[in-house]
Amino acid sequence: MGEDHDSPWKEALRLYFEEFLALLFPDIHHEIDWSLPPEFLDHELQQVTHDGESGRRYADKLAKVRTRQGEERWVLMHIEIQGYQEATFAERVYLINSRLYDRYRVNTVSAVVLTDTSTSFYPERYSRGLWGCHLEFHFPIQKLMEWEARWNELAHSRNPFSLVVMAQLRARTTKEGAERKEWKKLLIRSMYEHGFSRSIILELFRLIDWFLQLPRELEQAFLLEHKQYEESKQMPYVSSAERFGIERGIEQGIEQGIEQGIEQGIIRGERTLLLRLLTKKFGPLDGATIQKLEAATESEILEWSENILDATTLMDVFA
Repeated sequence: MGEDHDSPWKEALRLYFEEFLALLFPDIHHEIDWSLPPEFLDHELQQVTHDGESGRRYADKLAKVRTRQGEERWVLMHIEIQGYQEATFAERVYLINSRLYDRYRVNTVSAVVLTDTSTSFYPERYSRGLWGCHLEFHFPIQKLMEWEARWNELAHSRNPFSLVVMAQLRARTTKEGAERKEWKKLLIRSMYEHGFSRSIILELFRLIDWFLQLPRELEQAFLLEHKQYEESKQMPYVSSAERFGIERGIEQGIEQGIEQGIEQGIIRGERTLLLRLLTKKFGPLDGATIQKLEAATESEILEWSENILDATTLMDVFA
């Protein structure tokens, strides 16, 4: 099963940007005035990164924030999710940072998270110079594998982003077997033990489900165990979790024993598949687009799924 760790990271940053900084970059978090919500500028960031030589896309997030001193400052959060060493990585971070400054003439802070498992890959600066002309560029960095030693801290944290980090760590260290299923069950249940609200539980369930994908048989077993767990807690929050897969929707219909349930389950699966494809191709979707997908008929979903093959913009898909 090919795993997509890029999309859940983008979604996690969109949902929990403040919590992300509070957990991984607390010094930066402390300097931001959170009474004013950040303004995300992903389109502007794409204009800069697409000018790069590699032409590759990364799980980036650009946000305009206010400091506690009232100054306007752009914050570039560059999340590296590739999981391998890259010789020119530090240079690429510098180039993106400098291009943003060149275009907007405002301070830009680049912060990096590495999710690879290499003990030798730890880029945190870029430098070059000749004949007395010297450039030195430093940027804050977090290596997620180092959080393994702080697992208990993550497990007891009330910060929702702790579960995102834990899911990423276990996605890297466990295979698609029974061990991964047990970790997925443990992380999902911890949401209830922390007493998170229903909305946060649904969001985190989707992210953990995205990181820790399972083969069909184990996924079905996981869902059955989770249903029993929710019933024991009298908290039927994630009954809507079946919409995250065709097999889950069909299973729901079979359990209900009605043909209509199967049909609705298939439609939910088709809608979810389209949602994942759109997110993978165009990045995180806004609320209006998600609502449009939720309200779509089966014929519309099928038509849009065919359009995505040739579409170059999100608007093309719905044309």
